[in-house]
Amino acid sequence: MSDSACKRSVLGVLIDPVDYQSATDRVLEAARQPHGFAVSALAVHGVMTGALDRTHRYRLNQFDLLVPDGQPVRWALNLLHHTALRDRVYGPKLTLEVLARAAREQVPVYFYGSTPETLANLCKNVRERFPGIRIAGSEPSKFGRISATSAGEIAQRIKQSGARIVFAGLGCPRQEVWAFEFRERLGLPILAVGAAFPFIAGTLAQAPKWMQDRGMEWLYRLFHEPLRLWRRYLLLNPAYVAMVACQWAGFAFSCAGKQPSGEMLYG
Repeated sequence: MSDSACKRSVLGVLIDPVDYQSATDRVLEAARQPHGFAVSALAVHGVMTGALDRTHRYRLNQFDLLVPDGQPVRWALNLLHHTALRDRVYGPKLTLEVLARAAREQVPVYFYGSTPETLANLCKNVRERFPGIRIAGSEPSKFGRISATSAGEIAQRIKQSGARIVFAGLGCPRQEVWAFEFRERLGLPILAVGAAFPFIAGTLAQAPKWMQDRGMEWLYRLFHEPLRLWRRYLLLNPAYVAMVACQWAGFAFSCAGKQPSGEMLYG
């Protein structure tokens, strides 16, 4: 269950105004115990999935840690709640920060999601970058709904691997659904980090840093994947700006959600 004391609402989605060190410390603390601890790095698309869907908003607001992945999310926190955040907590960078600590402290990690090719390159690059890292295992996505039996088998494989931190790269919002449904099954920290897998694997190009710093990463990704991403960016981005302006002007967005009536299991 999330600690709502320090969370701040952006369109009804409760975001944690944290930095990299604080987020990394909390993940490693959960790994040492260990206990279920769901984390996601939300950019505009991630926030909007919760703002527009009451059931998904419920899931997100049960997360232990939601960090501001996108610059527009950080800007909204600063505008609406005066958090004075100096940087976002970018999912790919947070992944590297957690992996660096895991390597130093010999905490085994597991990668779930994406394709066999991406996972192979990811594991290779992670081992080269962090000598001594303990990769307990990896498993590609099934790219669809799975049964409760399959979910139990996946959880059993991960637990038997000896992993203490699980990274989920299934894409938004499936990875957040996965983390929500698997948190108690695994009893481990789960980081839903999306594009971190192909970025670190080198199979997907990242936007230049100057574009990232100015909140223009979406434009770079749209240029490279227009058919897949045009609806996400050309429709949701203007809606996000308008809704944040409404919240700043005094309109209250409800943080209440609708509890899922049953499991929605992805693999």
